[in-house]
Amino acid sequence: HAWVDDEGQVVSVGRAHLIAPESDGSAADHAGPGATQCPSFGPLTNPNNRPAIQIRQMGTRLEARRKGHAARVLQSLEQAAVSHFGAKVGLLQAREIAIPFYQSQGWILVDEPYSIAGIGPHRSMMKHF
Repeated sequence: HAWVDDEGQVVSVGRAHLIAPESDGSAADHAGPGATQCPSFGPLTNPNNRPAIQIRQMGTRLEARRKGHAARVLQSLEQAAVSHFGAKVGLLQAREIAIPFYQSQGWILVDEPYSIAGIGPHRSMMKHF
């Protein structure tokens, strides 16, 4: 987990986890009933892309956006993934509106567009570390 604290208030958050060696990265979006199944990450079929991590649950308070907080969180998660897990690759599922942000941080689009029920259109993205 990583976050940015601004004067005692958390304004931006994110987390990362190691994708199990036997996993293709597909998973239910949440544990409750009616969960959407998120698709697998195509790049995981290449063994050279392991170990791999997934970035999840990035978010920044509306009033704190466009101040570099999310970039700091993402950079912290990327650095921790390399130092703790020896990660070679990061993967994430980006809402369409967030794609330009991730691209500005060196992430590239992979796989086909898909939709998560109740949330909207997404694209999978990847970054080599």
